[in-house]
Amino acid sequence: MRRVRRALQWTGEIVKKKIRVIQYGIGPIGASIARLMREKQAIEIIGAIDTDPAKVGRDLGEVAGATDAPWGVKVSADSKEVLEQAADVVIHSTSSSLPKVMDQLLACLEAESCIVSTCEELSYPLRTYPELSAQLDKAAKDWGVALVGTGVNPGFVMDKLVITLAAVSQRIEHARAVRIVDGGKRRLPLQKKIGAGMAEAEFRSEVKAGVIKHVGLPESVAMIADSLNLPVDQITETIEPKIATERVETEYLTVEAGQAAGVHQIARGVGGGKELVYLELQMYVGAKDPGDTIALKGHPNISLVIPGGTHGDVATASVVVNSIPVILDAPAGLRTARDLPIGFFSPHARP
Repeated sequence: MRRVRRALQWTGEIVKKKIRVIQYGIGPIGASIARLMREKQAIEIIGAIDTDPAKVGRDLGEVAGATDAPWGVKVSADSKEVLEQAADVVIHSTSSSLPKVMDQLLACLEAESCIVSTCEELSYPLRTYPELSAQLDKAAKDWGVALVGTGVNPGFVMDKLVITLAAVSQRIEHARAVRIVDGGKRRLPLQKKIGAGMAEAEFRSEVKAGVIKHVGLPESVAMIADSLNLPVDQITETIEPKIATERVETEYLTVEAGQAAGVHQIARGVGGGKELVYLELQMYVGAKDPGDTIALKGHPNISLVIPGGTHGDVATASVVVNSIPVILDAPAGLRTARDLPIGFFSPHARP
């Protein structure tokens, strides 16, 4: 018999009960999320899952690098056993690829737990993976729970925030978002992911192999197009190296002039031969003028600039954790960032 999900009443200060959470995946982002959840008085972390032998059997707080470790929660590679603890929410952060994590997501749903995932392709899979989207939506509804893929991008800056700004418009003709990120201030896996320090030829080879790219721009284009009713029938994406013009050193690596400093990606949504959505991401070591810029052309024209930009690692953890009470209140099924009235989940909110 399906367990009925208990309602969560959230005003920013009071939640109806202690929220039981499992952390699934304890890489750099998962660790950051776990540390932030630990600060929330309304959250109880009851389990942790990871297959890395260096983490299995250890205390989650220690693996996450928390100053108040140990937490008394052991990391386990046995996902089935951990999920049997009947968590209200599973925070899922294992891979960017939706096909690769389908079994993990379905197992969480079968355990009757809601899911907040950092899987970029889950952020808006309706166009890219319609069959997988339908499968997840049905499973979530069958078990009476909800799931969402989110983060800072996709999930907020280049889609949710764009859609939110459109609320003061009467007509939208074109949506544009440009995000410039100094990858030198981010974690080592991110710097490697954007190809920092590679020769240009190697960078292009890794792009062809699908190794180097920031995942999620096409999903953000689709979310914007569908939300603003822009008739996008084609989504394109280009990935080029951002070549360093001078030597740049980070905490982890050195990029010489002439090497790739990071990625320059552009995704476009085209309809009737006309560009309707333009998303540009420059994420590279040594970015001189980082920032986020959004511009909507219509009536009226609207623009927003966030000087310095939104810190990716901090913001990703924040968006995920702030989505916890929201996903518990959401109708059962597959949800996206555009569906959820995300706000701030106060650390002082009490059960």
